[in-house]
Amino acid sequence: MKTSRIALVTGANQGLGRALAEGLAARMGPADLVLLTGRNRDRVMAAADEVAGLADSRARVEGRVLDVTDTDAVARLADDVAREYGGIDVVLSNAVARLLPQDSQSERADEFIDVSNTATHAILRAFGPVLRPGGRLIVVASSLGTLGHLDPRLHHLFDGATLDQVEYAVESWRRAVHDKTAAEAGWPLWLNVPSKVAQVAAVRAVAAERRELDLATGTLVASVCPGMVDTATSRPWFSDYSQAQSPSRAAAHVLDLVFADHVDPALYGELVRFGKALPWHDGTPPVEQDLLLTP
Repeated sequence: MKTSRIALVTGANQGLGRALAEGLAARMGPADLVLLTGRNRDRVMAAADEVAGLADSRARVEGRVLDVTDTDAVARLADDVAREYGGIDVVLSNAVARLLPQDSQSERADEFIDVSNTATHAILRAFGPVLRPGGRLIVVASSLGTLGHLDPRLHHLFDGATLDQVEYAVESWRRAVHDKTAAEAGWPLWLNVPSKVAQVAAVRAVAAERRELDLATGTLVASVCPGMVDTATSRPWFSDYSQAQSPSRAAAHVLDLVFADHVDPALYGELVRFGKALPWHDGTPPVEQDLLLTP
C-alpha cells in the first residue's frame, strides 16, 4: 500500500500524546501512517495496537521506540523516516517528564530539562529538514511559555534568540540550578516556567529562519498550548481543576490546527491556544506553584 502522509507523535503512550495519536489515526486516511513513539517498547507496542484497533481509526498505526533525550536516536529516526518515506508531514513533539510538587526540583532538573528542552531542540533540528512542504511541526508547550512569565533580567536570553542561543541559555539555567545560584539570577523555583519559555523560544528561533519559504508552501511551525488537561502529570499542580479538559478534547484543538486548510501567517512561529496566538511578551511570573514548592 502506498503511504500518502506520515505523522509522528512523541510521548504517545498515554495522556495527551495518546489522544493526539488517536486523533491523527481517525482524521488521516488508509494510505497514511501514524508513528506512535515512547521509551518503553512494551507500552509503545501495546498502545499502537490499541489505537489501531479503535473503531474510528482509519490510518495505519505503528509503534516506534524513541527516547527523546537521546539526540542521536532522534536524528536516526528522522533519517530513517526520510529514507523510507521521503520525508514527514506531521510532527507533534509532546514528551514531558512527570514532576510532582513534593519532588525536589533541583534533583529532577536534569531529567526534566532533557525531556522537555534538549528533546525539543533535537526534534526541531532533526525533523525540520525532512518536513515536507505543507507539513506541520508542532511543539506542545503551555501558556507559561510566554516571556513575561520570567524575571525581566532573563528576557534577553530568549527574546530574538537563535536556536543555539536558546540551547546555551537552557544549559546556563541547568548549571545555575546545580550551583544553587538560580534564584539569585532570577530563575523561578518551578522548573516548568523556564522550560516552557525555552521551548517556545526554540520554536520561534527555527520559525524565524524558515518563515518565508514555509508560508509560501503552506507549512506550519508553531508551539501550542492545549489548555488545562486532566492528566496525572498536571493534576497535582492546580487547586481548581473544574475547567480541565479531557485529553481527547485538548487534542482536538491541536489537531484542528494541524488539519487546517490554510496556514494563518499570524499563527506561524507563535504559541497558539485555541486557534489564537498568545503575545510573546505577555505574562507575569506565577506565584502559586512556587509557594507549593517553598520548604
